[in-house]
Amino acid sequence: MFVFVCAGCGAGLTAPLSQVALPVHAHQVYGNGTRLPVLMEPGTFAVDPEPGPPPRRRETALDGAPGAIIMAPGDTRGTLLIPEKGGGHCCGVDGSDGPNMACQACGQPVASRIDDCSLWQAVWLAPDAVLRRRVGGADAVPLSWAELMAEEKGTPPFEPVARWGSPAWVNTPWPWSPRWEAAAGQALAHLLVASQGRPVTVPGGLTEEVFRRALDTLLPTGPPPRRAVLAGPGQSAPDPDADILLVPVHPQTGETWTPTGPAASAYRVPLPLGVWLSLGSPEPLPPVPASGVLPEGVLRDDPPVPRSPRLFRADPRVFRHTLLRLSAVGSPWLREILENIPQYVRAGLLQPLSLQGRRGHRIGCDFATGEVRSKSGADPQR
Repeated sequence: MFVFVCAGCGAGLTAPLSQVALPVHAHQVYGNGTRLPVLMEPGTFAVDPEPGPPPRRRETALDGAPGAIIMAPGDTRGTLLIPEKGGGHCCGVDGSDGPNMACQACGQPVASRIDDCSLWQAVWLAPDAVLRRRVGGADAVPLSWAELMAEEKGTPPFEPVARWGSPAWVNTPWPWSPRWEAAAGQALAHLLVASQGRPVTVPGGLTEEVFRRALDTLLPTGPPPRRAVLAGPGQSAPDPDADILLVPVHPQTGETWTPTGPAASAYRVPLPLGVWLSLGSPEPLPPVPASGVLPEGVLRDDPPVPRSPRLFRADPRVFRHTLLRLSAVGSPWLREILENIPQYVRAGLLQPLSLQGRRGHRIGCDFATGEVRSKSGADPQR
């Protein structure tokens, strides 16, 4: 366990926290005017190894020191908001004016509070303004894969996402989960690299629904396909003839599950553990919020929650961010895919983008018509 203190005066700034892997959706910008929940679980933090201010919105303009620490807002201690650093103000603050939280003891800016619409709520500690201090005894040992499988639950593919200023989702279709769209964006980039420019087959069911349409569009037809299968802890040994393995990422260490034997040479495509669990054994219906816990083996008789009527679309920002950082991106066919991302968005293959206007005003773009709408009336900037 660790606490973070002000580098200037040593005052405590956080509750005791344990380190976990950086969520794949940490920098996701989802929809237009949507109200996303808190990103990090209480009592945890993650470190972003890349430079850039939170949230990083421009791939070509990264600045700031690497190593920003992300945590839940409720875990902060001894801090104050800086009113003149309130960048954003569409529905909240987004840190676009620099750190907007200061140490209460000495006044030094130490963090950025993020809670604007379309962004995951979080606090980002500036790595050059805080120090990490160990608390407690020896280092905690990460859970084993067997322990994780015993206690981890799958991430539902559909979840209610509300908008600021609008009623909650009641008796309406739940959209595809933003977590799934971000996870699929990362996995799709890896699948393209693993394909080596050949078609890729994936298992049927939910996995096919998530990846098949994009793979068929982005990859050529004709050459012998490469085969991708789900593999991971608690399953039988992967097929040694599989070329690609869709495997879980350890939520504490960030390491991907690695098979033994002949399958160890297959390309491993990382998936968040909760998404991987749901792909391997998806629930027939999304869970319905309720109080209490049902006994083991008892089935619900609630009316089913209507699922999203639209086809699945991966997150284009996460897809692009991941593909840019894979060494194979130098291949001409992959560079062409990167250049054509706006075209794939317009065609409905990838999730529509939410753009950023002047002074943090959120603007939405209808890629079917090219119309750009600003919620604040500010001139949109490309």
